[in-house]
Amino acid sequence: MEKSDIGLIGLAVMGANLARNISRNSRITVFNRTTEKTTQFIKEFGSETLDGSKTLKEFTKKLAKPRKIILMVKSGEPVDIFINKLLPLLDKNDTVIDGGNSHYKDTARRQKELSKKGIHFIGMGISGGEEGALNGPSMMPGGNKVAYSKLEKILAPAAAKDGLGGTCISYVGKGGSGHFVKMVHNGIEYAVMQLIAETYDILKHIGKFSNKELSKAFEDFNKPLNSFLLEITARIFKEKDPFSKKDLIDVIKDSAGQKGTGKWTSIAAFDYGVPTPTINAAVDARITSGNQDLRHRRFGSPEKLNTIKVPNKSQIKALAQSSLEIGTLIAYAQGFELLMKASQEHNWNLDLSETSRIWRGGCIIRSNYLDLFQRIYSDKKPAAIKAVKEILEMVDGKPQKNWRKTVELGTAKGIPMPALSASLAYYDSIRKLRLPQNLIQAQRDLFGAHTYERIDKKGTFHTDW
Repeated sequence: MEKSDIGLIGLAVMGANLARNISRNSRITVFNRTTEKTTQFIKEFGSETLDGSKTLKEFTKKLAKPRKIILMVKSGEPVDIFINKLLPLLDKNDTVIDGGNSHYKDTARRQKELSKKGIHFIGMGISGGEEGALNGPSMMPGGNKVAYSKLEKILAPAAAKDGLGGTCISYVGKGGSGHFVKMVHNGIEYAVMQLIAETYDILKHIGKFSNKELSKAFEDFNKPLNSFLLEITARIFKEKDPFSKKDLIDVIKDSAGQKGTGKWTSIAAFDYGVPTPTINAAVDARITSGNQDLRHRRFGSPEKLNTIKVPNKSQIKALAQSSLEIGTLIAYAQGFELLMKASQEHNWNLDLSETSRIWRGGCIIRSNYLDLFQRIYSDKKPAAIKAVKEILEMVDGKPQKNWRKTVELGTAKGIPMPALSASLAYYDSIRKLRLPQNLIQAQRDLFGAHTYERIDKKGTFHTDW
């Protein structure tokens, strides 16, 4: 029997769809912890290029050497468990690819441990959800470059197309860079989703837009942007609930879940000293939304505020569109600055223009915004706040005025806008020549003798306050 080109472990939705996708161009063998799921999957989708195994021993025997195995299991301990089960069955130069949302530090650790045994380990971020996994995701592999080169001919045909004649997969860099890039992708995703949610809140509760009008508004917002998240937002407002017959959006509980990658992005930003307030605000907003007791039982609804004249619907729509576009650009910029800083810290040599390119198709944050970042980072010379600088120049003038009016309007009407407000505060902070942190440094020196620097002399100073 002909050996399979690659194997895949884990037949939850993402793993199952990715296996079906790969089988269109390569032979693949699959395995799942529960035999019943493997049996059912093969019964439904099995073919000459897609078969299954009931044991790991049988699974590894069906793979051509050097073996290539994709793990599509939950991040954390399950990855280590499967690696330990596989190790006795693997040979030197075999490659294990972790396609889940693992933490990049775990990936780097696993690479180091497996390299001692002659096994290659690739951490590969995958974006696109279940539809992307089946029809073409964006893939971000990091680790041993030679090992990846042997995978590319199998994975590239399964990747999304970038609209430029290429595929949305590219070697990211060494170490845990693949999972780091995916983590930051998810952080940007959190921010953009929150910005869209705040825009919805403004249009619905201040502009009094119906769901039909909301759908049309987001369709209009998306026309120049070709954004996946805006596209699905417009679709959501059209969906009917089969039980109540109401619009589905109106019966969904306002408590957003999360799996941790947004939080990891914020923590990484703190660790590397990169301001990402829009992403951080989005993470906080999800946490706040889930704290139903704090939000409702103790305080009730805010009183009605009538401190500002409300523009008409057309004006509100224009304001909301402008602020959403600027906030989104800033969220992307914050993510790219974090990628640049981490790349410099770890010597990953990330090609951020190429990262922008492979995000153009298949992934959740795909949009025409990425054309801008692909161009900005096409100059390979690393430069601090490269994207931020260009975006600030774009924002000056009318876009900035509309942005401020939107935040003013929402604040006056008691609409929480953590991400939009954080974006604006970030914009103002990096433009202001002198921030009030001189007072904070004076306070630190007074109570803790932490010293301070001066603007007129070199060195550090302490005052006996």
